[in-house]
Amino acid sequence: MAGVWRCMLAVAVLMCVCLRGSSEAVGGAKSRPRPQRRPPKKPKVDPIDVGPPPQNIDIEQMTGTWYLLNTASKCSYLINHGTKVEPTIMSLKRSSDSDQTLLVSTKTRHNHQCWEILQVYNLTPTPGRLTLKGANPVLNTEIVITETDYNSYAIMYYQKQGKTTIKLYGRSVDNLSEPMLTKFEQLAAKQDFGLAYLFPFPTYSHCGDVDQDHVINCVPTC
Repeated sequence: MAGVWRCMLAVAVLMCVCLRGSSEAVGGAKSRPRPQRRPPKKPKVDPIDVGPPPQNIDIEQMTGTWYLLNTASKCSYLINHGTKVEPTIMSLKRSSDSDQTLLVSTKTRHNHQCWEILQVYNLTPTPGRLTLKGANPVLNTEIVITETDYNSYAIMYYQKQGKTTIKLYGRSVDNLSEPMLTKFEQLAAKQDFGLAYLFPFPTYSHCGDVDQDHVINCVPTC
């Protein structure tokens, strides 16, 4: 009988010890501070890699009318509708309000109607480099005029959120040489644009005057 009592006493003591240890653990526990979320990193956009530095572009000589002749791009819109592109004209004009901006008018067709897209390119300290500002800096479009003779052709690179598009413009639709078209294809190939990503634009039936109702301020997809 004494042995049974000693056993029960030992169990009771053990339970007390366990309960005491449990209460100390609960009462003495310290809440850990919640981990702070790090602010999202802004996506890093590398500057356009155009190889050798572009020529010292005279922006005054770039003003005037340019016809879009060819585009190299992986833009989803062009991939899906590249066989239906419309003739496109770009006009550049210096702003009367600021010597650091360039007014850009792009005329093209949409649903059999002529539309005019108005934009403002901001000049940078580097000749030939411009910026089309988006809703925030991440959405800016960086533009580089890499090569031009001002009288017949101009090659321009556009980069937005790390994606690059190359465009070949001509002062007219007739005087561009075959070697220049070949050079454009070679430059496109250096940016990993094969023939499947080259989209020639029509050289006829360009838009003239546009009704005010068809003038918009926006940033085109491509």
